[in-house]
Amino acid sequence: MTKQDKAKAYWKENIRYVLALLTIWFIVSYGAGIILKDELDTIRVGGFKLGFWFAQQGSIYVFVVLIFVYVRLMNKLDKKYGYDA
Repeated sequence: MTKQDKAKAYWKENIRYVLALLTIWFIVSYGAGIILKDELDTIRVGGFKLGFWFAQQGSIYVFVVLIFVYVRLMNKLDKKYGYDA
């Protein structure tokens, strides 16, 4: 595998990770915070309606967790392709 082929494979896999993680974040923030808000509002967490919680806090927490997941995935990807100097 040439250096250029290796770089292309690396970025292809990186973009796949980014798209998957952004899709998860979109589903949580848009789906749970907007589309499913009325159904989730029937459940209460800490005195607040769950739909409100997802719209205000949940999507932010999920985003922070996804950042850590991305870091872990990228560390593995760097090792796989030899970019972990």
